[in-house]
Amino acid sequence: MTTWKLECSACEVWARGDTLASVCPGCGQPFLVRYEGAAPSRDALRDRWDMWRYTPVLPLRDDERPVSLGEGATPLLEAATLARAVGVQQLWIKDEGLNPTGSFKARGMSAAVTRARGFGVQGLVVPTAGNAGAALTAYAAAAGIPVRVYAPRQTPPNIVASIRALGAELVLVDGHIGDAGKQARAFAAESGYFDVSTLREPYRIEGKKTMGLEIAEHWGWNRLPTHIIYPTGGGTGLIGMWKVFRELIDWEWLPRGIALPRMIVAQADGCAPIVKAWQAGADRAIPWPNPQTHAAGLRVPGPLGDRLILRAVRESGGDAVAVSEQAIARATGQLTRTTGIDAAPEGGCALAVVQTMVADGRIPSTANVVVFNTGSGASYRA
Repeated sequence: MTTWKLECSACEVWARGDTLASVCPGCGQPFLVRYEGAAPSRDALRDRWDMWRYTPVLPLRDDERPVSLGEGATPLLEAATLARAVGVQQLWIKDEGLNPTGSFKARGMSAAVTRARGFGVQGLVVPTAGNAGAALTAYAAAAGIPVRVYAPRQTPPNIVASIRALGAELVLVDGHIGDAGKQARAFAAESGYFDVSTLREPYRIEGKKTMGLEIAEHWGWNRLPTHIIYPTGGGTGLIGMWKVFRELIDWEWLPRGIALPRMIVAQADGCAPIVKAWQAGADRAIPWPNPQTHAAGLRVPGPLGDRLILRAVRESGGDAVAVSEQAIARATGQLTRTTGIDAAPEGGCALAVVQTMVADGRIPSTANVVVFNTGSGASYRA
């Protein structure tokens, strides 16, 4: 039986796993799920090929079924031609654009909506740069839970159309995702809807960590890539992968002493709060004024998980790099035309960061690199 508790990521406060919880009531920082009892066995993996294959290490009660649309189990594709062009030994693309609703957000929302349904919430609300809203709307529809989405007016129109088609009550907001977040939290307070904003509930990160589980299983649970390049807005995917790599060692699913990947933050230079904090040696980020980038998922000026992102980068010996809009567009086209993957600009940003780091000598030619394409390019085309 899987049991867990919630621990504050910054102080000593904790809560029971059967408690509907948002952020820590003591310090306002995110809660993280901590599993209790005997270490789960790798032999207990489920005979299914979606992210719920990893049910023994996910927050699911024995008496419930997940709200699932087939998320996860996305391909990890070797791009040998691209590796030669970039100048590394191996380069792999983890193509999250093949998830339901076209992005990695499906993983987190599957876990979050499963737990929300278990708690009997009356409704769900989220601010979004696009993909999170589409994913929440889909999973809420599958669970029969009403949902309201707050999105900036500049959200890609195809994503806006998907949110509407899936049945959400959509509110378009002047400004950026931070402005949408303020309105979403106000609505949650007055309506009783539960806020599933990034890291304002503890379960989206558990869904996102399955990306790390899939990478570990791909290499037979005995080695990992040298570098993971992750396009970082709210950062839950990066935080979740770093969390699960440490869990896998504790559970002895990975050998002790294994070399863990260097976690690399990829951001656009028009919205790079984590890169700026990293370069300053800070443990927190200052909200970015007037965020601008065509990679909508990276237009997050003040991520709540800034401290956790920076901790993962620091503990892994990683790095944080920002690239220009021109570099993002160029690399997105190169990624798409070279591999056949319909890359989103966030994926192009990750590739552009690899190119920059190799040119600067910050990634060696012997590296085995995983680049995350977090969404489908089709979502961005009108």
